[in-house]
Amino acid sequence: MHPPVDRLPDRQPTTRVLAMPTDINSRGDIFGGWIMSHVDIAGAIPAARRAHGRIATVAVNSFQFHDPVYVGDLVSFYAEVVRVGNTSLTVQVDVYAERDRGEGEIIHVTQAVLTYVAVDLDGRPRPVPPAD
Repeated sequence: MHPPVDRLPDRQPTTRVLAMPTDINSRGDIFGGWIMSHVDIAGAIPAARRAHGRIATVAVNSFQFHDPVYVGDLVSFYAEVVRVGNTSLTVQVDVYAERDRGEGEIIHVTQAVLTYVAVDLDGRPRPVPPAD
């Protein structure tokens, strides 16, 4: 388990979503698959921007759940491209939960590293263009 952090990162989150009762597992916490899905969506946003087009998820290199997410938590996903290859992009996603927004805790609940590949309209790998 991670201790609370003082505040969220000093940049805009890639995505932000409120954890709802429909997203729980049989133990009453937010289902890990729900978090994984949102991590993949968040990671795909900077990957597609950097690739200037279509991308596909090819690997989940690491995925660590540090703390549970609860119903009512405001969950923020911060994603950034950390490596660019010829056709691939590696993205790190850090996930924070704000509990009792405004006066509650901020917890770094999950971190993941995913690899995406830039693909053409036929789904075949294509080169990632040079950085702007």
